[in-house]
Amino acid sequence: MNRVGDILKVTGFHNKSPKFQFVERQNVVLSIDRDKTSEADLSKAIKAAEIELETHGFLLTSYSSFADTWSIPGRYILFWELKLRDSNTDQLKLDSNTMEQCCGRVEESLDFIYRLFRKMNLIGPLEIRVVKFGAFDELMNFFVSRGAAPLQYKTPCCLKIKEAIEIVDSRVVGKFFSNGNLA
Repeated sequence: MNRVGDILKVTGFHNKSPKFQFVERQNVVLSIDRDKTSEADLSKAIKAAEIELETHGFLLTSYSSFADTWSIPGRYILFWELKLRDSNTDQLKLDSNTMEQCCGRVEESLDFIYRLFRKMNLIGPLEIRVVKFGAFDELMNFFVSRGAAPLQYKTPCCLKIKEAIEIVDSRVVGKFFSNGNLA
C-alpha cells in the first residue's frame, strides 16, 4: 500500500486495473542551505558510487541519509550497509581510498547547486558512514514499534527523527569523507 504523496508509475494493466511501480516519496529531500536533493537525485548519485563498490567486491545492501545541520558547515551524511559480494561473512575490510572515491562519486553526481555550495564551503564534505550488517533491520524494528506496517515498510531515504538517526549511528563501523576536489 502506498501513502499519499508517493509518486507512482503505471507499468501496465491486469485486466482493467493499472499496475504500479513505486518511483519515490514526494518532497523527500536533503538540504543544508538553498540546495535541494530529491530522493531520485540521491538514488542516482549513489548508483554512480555503487559502480566503484562493485569493482572492489562490495554490494550496497541498504542505505539512508540525513542532513547534518549541527556541523558548521552542514553536510550530507549517508549510512551504508555493505557486504562482500562472494562471502557470507559480515566482516568487512574497508579501504579508505575506495570509500573516499565513493564519496567523490556521490558528490560529482549531485546537482550544480550542491557542487557550487561545496566549492564555496557553504556545505561540508559528504560523509559515508558504513554500518554493521543488520543495522537497517534495527531501524525497521524502531519504525514498526511506532506503528509502521512491517509488510509495507521501506527504509527511509532520508532520516529526520533523532532516535532513528541514533539507531543507525550507534552501529557505525567506518567513517569516510570526500576529499572535496570537485571538478
